[in-house]
Amino acid sequence: MPDLQTDIRYIKGIGEVRAKALSKLGIAYLGDLVTYFPRAYDDRRQFSAIKGLIPGETVSVRAIVANEPRLQIIRRGLDLLKFHAVDETGRLDITYFNQGYRKDQIKQGESYVFYGKVGGTLLAPAMQNPVMEQEADAGRLTGRIVPIYRLTQGVSQTILLNAMTQGLIACGEVFPDPLPEAVREAHGLAQTRFSYHNIHFPESEESLELARRRLIFEELFLLATSLHFIRGRRSETTGRIVPPVDLEPFYEALPFTLTGAQKRAINEALVDMAGERPMSRLVQGDVGSGKTVVAAACAWAAFRAGFQSAFMAPTEILAEQHQQTLSALLEPLGMRVGLLTGSMTAKKKREVGDLIETGCYHLVVGTHALISQGVRYRDLALVITDEQHRFGVDQRSALKEKGDRPHMMVMSATPIPRTLALILYGDLDISVIDELPPGRQTIETYAVDEDKRQRIFNFTRKLLDEGRQVYYVCPAIEADPEDTSGGMKAVEAYAKDLQENIFPDRTVAFLHGKLKAKDKEKIMAAFVRGETDILVSTTVIEVGVDVPNAALMVIENAEHFGLSQLHQLRGRVGRGGHQSYCVLFSSNQAESVRARLAIMCKTGDGFVIAEEDLRLRGPGDFFGSRQHGLPEMGLASFAYNMDVLKEAQEAAMKVLAEDPRLEDAAHQALRARIAELFEIGGEGWH
Repeated sequence: MPDLQTDIRYIKGIGEVRAKALSKLGIAYLGDLVTYFPRAYDDRRQFSAIKGLIPGETVSVRAIVANEPRLQIIRRGLDLLKFHAVDETGRLDITYFNQGYRKDQIKQGESYVFYGKVGGTLLAPAMQNPVMEQEADAGRLTGRIVPIYRLTQGVSQTILLNAMTQGLIACGEVFPDPLPEAVREAHGLAQTRFSYHNIHFPESEESLELARRRLIFEELFLLATSLHFIRGRRSETTGRIVPPVDLEPFYEALPFTLTGAQKRAINEALVDMAGERPMSRLVQGDVGSGKTVVAAACAWAAFRAGFQSAFMAPTEILAEQHQQTLSALLEPLGMRVGLLTGSMTAKKKREVGDLIETGCYHLVVGTHALISQGVRYRDLALVITDEQHRFGVDQRSALKEKGDRPHMMVMSATPIPRTLALILYGDLDISVIDELPPGRQTIETYAVDEDKRQRIFNFTRKLLDEGRQVYYVCPAIEADPEDTSGGMKAVEAYAKDLQENIFPDRTVAFLHGKLKAKDKEKIMAAFVRGETDILVSTTVIEVGVDVPNAALMVIENAEHFGLSQLHQLRGRVGRGGHQSYCVLFSSNQAESVRARLAIMCKTGDGFVIAEEDLRLRGPGDFFGSRQHGLPEMGLASFAYNMDVLKEAQEAAMKVLAEDPRLEDAAHQALRARIAELFEIGGEGWH
């Protein structure tokens, strides 16, 4: 009897060749196959008479083949099979392209069901390449709700339908149900077997809805239970205790006054660090909200307790800027702040490594070099990562392994709606810095059409003449040869055009992800030093260094970016004392595009923008689940299933409140599924 780990090669009707094609879709085992859910459905249950067919509509028609099908070979690689089908109301002309094999299958005088898009005219309707079944055998491809799957080369809808049919038969009763029966009954959810059959081959709209709700709930319940469980395991671990510290000396040494939100985040973190379990806290705040000083306060508290801290940044330039900022804040308080990056010479790395190992550096800032094999810490008690979504879970873990159960702080400048943050960072506590420091200027934002281009060029020149610098952001690196309109701006070609034709007397540079890391660092460093007037870039600058002199951000083809991404790009300017501006170019007149860009012009609040982005685009614009070690969502959407998410979270918390280790017999299938999703071994449960 097959199980969900059975190789699909051994499922009836699939075999080696089709298994190889299906592997391109990520389908290798029976479990992969039955969880490869349809992207849409065609309702083929309603039949239309030939008379009255309207060109452009897609319909099912019962008709008799009226003549012998004729095969015409037009040229090599193109043949046509033509025939007429009739019912009591009229005639339908049918053509198949390059499907000559059907000539021997279609019998004159027999009745068939055809499903396809109507062409021709009202008086002479026609169909090309319709789905076809003999009426006596109909019911698999026509006369029902039919699933539509995402395909790849070598895999047709028919191949997937046949494979799915055999896969569901092979499963029999082996669908394990991770939902405890009490949860399923309390929330009125369908049985597993019913749900899988009806998500693929629904008997009715009602059956499809029951199946969808059940499977969406299951996905969200598993995710919520797993993350709450992981958090519970963390609470059982003993961390490094950092005793409470009087923050007044730290506050008095600062050259500015903290906001209430910053102080709240510091206090929340210090309470965690004084407790017995290791802190795992996300500090999220808008661009410019002052997250770095929160990290500095926690590093100072660790220093006062005799411990070291490490601060990992995604790029060398950003690491250097953080080291300069933190040195200015902390060295007057007696702390030594070091820097370790991959580009240092071997000799310099050894010198820095010795200072880290002996504890001479109380805080070390760096890139991935911080987790390299030769780096040893004297007593690491606090790990801080900046812009978490640039680091995978493995890198976070590798840095934590450098110490003995150190506290972990994750900083993110991407505002995330709280409901989504609870899922993406379910194993972290959350601090939100929802105030900007006083005096931060509003970045004036304008959405403009192509007819304003010359005005924007003139405005760019005005700012350059005042000594400012400017970003131009493009959605593409290279021009698309199929884009004959020239409407999509590409970095390299656009930078050349700006340099040669628009600003020949200015310095223009370009930056994108395909450049070597060393070249990217060099180009960005030159812009930081003010040696470059205009930087043309892709979104690689979305998370980047402070350039206080940059006062204008021009984003080309703005409709190609999500709102949160536009907000992050806008945050690259307005970081100095100069009034700053953001210009969103878009020639797209669609109402939805105009509405999205209008949101950017109305508000600078990243959390408001994030909520809108979640509503309009779903969560994809925030983070990729796999980067966070979370399982993929097959059906559930954080944007459209928030009500089910809330219900699933409440159910998960109730189960874990009653059985924290999931040891009850009723929870064994749930426990096994969590272990599979998050690769928790036997020791991980204790």
